[in-house]
Amino acid sequence: MGFRKGFFTDTSICIGCKACEVACKEWNRVPARTDADGPAWQGSSYDNSGHLGANTWRHVAFIEQGPDQLARAKASGAVLLGMPKRTAEPTRLAEPVEAPAEPVGLPAVRWLMSSDVCKHCTHAGCLDVCPTGALFRSEYGTVVVQADVCNGCGYCVAACPFGVIERREKGVVEIGDGTQEPVPNGGVAQKCTLCYDLLRDGQTPACAQTCPTTSISFGGHTDMVAKARARLATLHEQGHTEARLYGANPDDGVGGTGSVFLLMDEPEAYGLPPDPVVTTRDLPRMFTLAGMAGTAMIGVALGVFAAFGRPS
Repeated sequence: MGFRKGFFTDTSICIGCKACEVACKEWNRVPARTDADGPAWQGSSYDNSGHLGANTWRHVAFIEQGPDQLARAKASGAVLLGMPKRTAEPTRLAEPVEAPAEPVGLPAVRWLMSSDVCKHCTHAGCLDVCPTGALFRSEYGTVVVQADVCNGCGYCVAACPFGVIERREKGVVEIGDGTQEPVPNGGVAQKCTLCYDLLRDGQTPACAQTCPTTSISFGGHTDMVAKARARLATLHEQGHTEARLYGANPDDGVGGTGSVFLLMDEPEAYGLPPDPVVTTRDLPRMFTLAGMAGTAMIGVALGVFAAFGRPS
């Protein structure tokens, strides 16, 4: 692997414009749907793409929160920072109140918006279980699907702890003049490639090029992690104790991710697993231990043979 590339997504400045979703679909020819029903409105949000999948390589989430949820987010963030927990013990001198007071200094409502994407994990379960070699680690450290090699077995779908990769359903899509054509790469696994074709030309992925607020940054992975940590420190200095990083810990269950996020609440609020684990992460160590055990057994057998000679 060469110079690793990656994303830093700062959700604190995401405005939910979905320009990244559109740019991703336009550049990679990702269909909106595999049927003619159009966008699937969720009924509880302005989100019309729902989640990452074969036809959604960038997904902008809209999460509406009230003051109580914001207060909980700040409290949980303070615990992560090692700050003392605030308590308000009742006293005999306190006058009873008829209704609970609203949290002081917090807005009545806030929107959390976040552009989610494939994590391009350091230890990628999808890559480990692929039986055909359709998934490969590129020279940029990204995980890419070769559609012409994929047999559609779906092992990678079950191996991803983030629910990112998915098999694209076969069908037809309408093009500009009203005619229909087959869905590209139907029946095989599909996900973000981090615009591998653009990277090979020395360019930036389409989503990062399009983002109007620089919520999506792209560059060397080490630089992106450093930028994320600096931004986190700034937000903490401003009193945003709820801010935290996701994917920047190389000791987590996937060895850290190529796509690092700054979140303004716990991962669960964004539909992200709090502690993602790839079960195949320990395979190299297991193979090494098995090899050592095999070598030891051979050594013991040779020692016994040398001590007692050949059987008569």
